[in-house]
Amino acid sequence: MAAEPLAGTAATARTWLLVEQSGPWGAQALTDSHLDPAVGRALEAASADTGVRVALIRRPGRHADHRAGAPRRIFLAHTAPGRSWIRTTLIADPAALLDLDFAALGAGEHGGLWEAHAGRPPVLVCTNGKRDRCCAVLGRPLAADLAADGMEAWEVTHIGGHRFSPTLFVLPYGYAYGRAEAPLVKDAVVAAREGRVVVDHCRGRSTWDRPAQAADLAVRELIGEERADALDVAGTEALPVAGDASPSWAVTVTHSDGRSWRVTVDQCAGDAATPASCGAALAPPTYMSVTDIADLTVLTPVVGPALGPAPAAGPSPGAGPAAGSAPGPALGPVTGPAARAR
Repeated sequence: MAAEPLAGTAATARTWLLVEQSGPWGAQALTDSHLDPAVGRALEAASADTGVRVALIRRPGRHADHRAGAPRRIFLAHTAPGRSWIRTTLIADPAALLDLDFAALGAGEHGGLWEAHAGRPPVLVCTNGKRDRCCAVLGRPLAADLAADGMEAWEVTHIGGHRFSPTLFVLPYGYAYGRAEAPLVKDAVVAAREGRVVVDHCRGRSTWDRPAQAADLAVRELIGEERADALDVAGTEALPVAGDASPSWAVTVTHSDGRSWRVTVDQCAGDAATPASCGAALAPPTYMSVTDIADLTVLTPVVGPALGPAPAAGPSPGAGPAAGSAPGPALGPVTGPAARAR
């Protein structure tokens, strides 16, 4: 049986607010840990519908509590292409975070808050065993290995996709990974520091919804693009479907050099039932399937001073049709990030 595709499964967050909280975590960590539950509930309410996702973090290793009032590390990270940043500080009282402008932070505006993070890209490994024991069994050794190797590694609470454990994400770009092993993660961290992204085992960029995550990865693999901020998503449009058919979307992916693609993404159901997390009931998983990539780029004729108009350029080999051309035959499902162009 083929493994469930990873593309399009990352948690969605334009901005991450990561709060250091030592000690044990419960299944709902913001309100079930040694963080004041009233503060946790207030952070959940303040961040709702702002594009900010709040999670707890702690250093790998033993989880003894810090003494009351001890400074704790805070990270704020915005993940949108071309506007990614990480700000950080130490605070004694997490209640002070309730004074943040969550709407502005979700929109990518930090207003000079705190200090810019100047160290290695933080890598956040899901290890919350109360939420899913696979995250603890597989995630904690990975986080410890990364920390021992000098990475800026942290354990983090729920980021979804437990069935892909060990799972993690790397800042500032917010690309998440599943079924990850230490060598791949180290490559991803090095790439992030250089402004690149590793596509292997990638679940998607947290900036976008699931169809857009899958579309971004499919175009990256199609054209061999590694630069993290070279691609953006201009929009996601729900396509009309008949009856009880599964949802389908058209995602417009743009390149910084002016190219663009229309990516068709279908939601599909897996053939075999699988648990969504360790110990959960069996159910067919849903996944994003890229079924078509159409090149929307129109080549502009060049007019020389004596030569007159240049002949119209036809599509390059392997490229999709120019805008307005008749569609070609539909592709079969492509379940990984790779896709064929029309």
